[in-house]
Amino acid sequence: MTSFVLPHEVHGDGAHKVFAVHGWFADRTAYAPVLPDLDRSTFTYALVDLRGYGAAKDAAGAFGTAEAAADLLELADRLGWERFSVVGHSMGGAVAQRLLARAPERLRRIVGVSPVPASGLRMPVEQWELFTNAAHRPENRRVIIDITTGGRAPAAWLDRMVARSLALSDAKAFRAWLDSWAAEDFHAEVTGAAVPALAVVGALDPALSAGLLRETWLRWYPHGSLVELPSAGHYAMDESPLDLIRAVEDFLRADDAERTPAAAGSAGETSEV
Repeated sequence: MTSFVLPHEVHGDGAHKVFAVHGWFADRTAYAPVLPDLDRSTFTYALVDLRGYGAAKDAAGAFGTAEAAADLLELADRLGWERFSVVGHSMGGAVAQRLLARAPERLRRIVGVSPVPASGLRMPVEQWELFTNAAHRPENRRVIIDITTGGRAPAAWLDRMVARSLALSDAKAFRAWLDSWAAEDFHAEVTGAAVPALAVVGALDPALSAGLLRETWLRWYPHGSLVELPSAGHYAMDESPLDLIRAVEDFLRADDAERTPAAAGSAGETSEV
């Protein structure tokens, strides 16, 4: 894989460095709803565009999680970040776990927001066809977003999400990314990792649910924890931005306050915000 500098924007000047990685349906603008209320004095956030998205829409690549992890390490080196945390939404959660597999010594903490498990996401044939055809069918993208937000989102919001997705992603890359995040299983490479790992899920998301994350995330990570947001589906940045910020930043701050495993609390903790 060739060296590639991910397009990015940096917010804040805090000592705790954090990458924010988007999901399958958006570029870095996925984090726009939470940007105004982030703690920029404690954290420095770097929002990135993965290959095939946003400012990297025309970039060549394999369009997979392993390549993205290498890209993030390259960017960390360029930014001078020796150690950092990673927040990843959905597909970006799989990227965060790939980074954990590749360079656990450089990670302070990882957060998955409705994260795809490191084991991938197996789907029935009909569902797989819905997802594979979403690369070229806007109506499929709309159905997927509607289902994963509990069928309660306003029509105008669904239309805006689809339009953003189409405008900010390359169709061929979009399709190739699906094969990576949904079909690749690397959970054996991360099982037992000591890095604290938080999964934040929406109660209205039937796909990446609290139940699924209990059977995957909490089983794999000795210092794993789970927070369920009652009013969110798959897109917590849009649906419950303040609750999401509180859950994520409280977790990240604990790295500065808790220096020993004993102080960090027990693994497998589940809570609601």
